[in-house]
Amino acid sequence: QVQVVESGGGLAQPVGSLRLSCTASRSIFSINYMGWYRQTPWKERELVATIARDGIKNYADSVKGRFTISRDNAENTVYLQLNSLKPEDTAVYYCKVVLVTKYAYWGQGTQVTVSS
Repeated sequence: QVQVVESGGGLAQPVGSLRLSCTASRSIFSINYMGWYRQTPWKERELVATIARDGIKNYADSVKGRFTISRDNAENTVYLQLNSLKPEDTAVYYCKVVLVTKYAYWGQGTQVTVSS
């Protein structure tokens, strides 16, 4: 079992910024990749960004150039920097941890609301 804890959501104004954090209770070296996904009541959960074991990053087209995913291996933590926020970025953001064994674990989600 892996505990996945997210933090950092909240309210931001359009063109503002937020930073999300996701900490896994397992060593980063047993993790295949970690990523952020988001969901709204009217859309299925969608990929936002992932960072793989080898450091390769992947972004949804809608967030490229605005969001940045990074990690701190020592803290088993992945960050998502959200810049130039838009109202359509409003969603519950979930962290996903996929182990090298292919088991996947989700966090409880953190709300991001972009509104003036």
